[in-house]
Amino acid sequence: MSRPIGPRHAPTTAATGPCGPVICSLVVGRGCRQRNVVMEELKLIALDKDDVEVMSAHLQDALVKVGDILWRPREHRFVMAVNRFDWMNAVDADALKSKAPEYRRCRTALRFERVVSCKCRGLDQNGKDSVLNLLAIEFAEHDAPAGAVTLTFSGGGAIRLEVECLEAELVDLGEVFAAMACPDHFSNTKVV
Repeated sequence: MSRPIGPRHAPTTAATGPCGPVICSLVVGRGCRQRNVVMEELKLIALDKDDVEVMSAHLQDALVKVGDILWRPREHRFVMAVNRFDWMNAVDADALKSKAPEYRRCRTALRFERVVSCKCRGLDQNGKDSVLNLLAIEFAEHDAPAGAVTLTFSGGGAIRLEVECLEAELVDLGEVFAAMACPDHFSNTKVV
């Protein structure tokens, strides 16, 4: 299962993964806030396929600008800043049905360490302001603990990360803001 990680004021060793101790290094501010509303902050690490599935569920329909995707080959690191849709709040809002639901997004960082290579398919890397819709993240292990992480985007785009072992971190970074609507995969409407 995905593992919550330590306090926000300093990096902490959160767990031991297949490649040794995992250092959680995304240090962030005080929380996701929208006026008087506080969104449950996510802070997770992934060290196996099950953990990645949990992260994928929380990041489904996250919006990301191409310019907010960074591959740092010398550091063996891949980082993305996304606008994560708050699915937990959406489920609660739909269950209440007593008032108009308040759909929300939060700025979130996703980081993969020990990345050996990064390949893109179906993405225009020059369109830095283009917005992508993240559909899923999957991990396929081969030659354990090495494997491939695939980030799949709507429209057929994908990013494939070859990793020496799985070591990922997801952290909510800042302010919560309103989403125009709940993403709907069964209509032809644009996600906002």
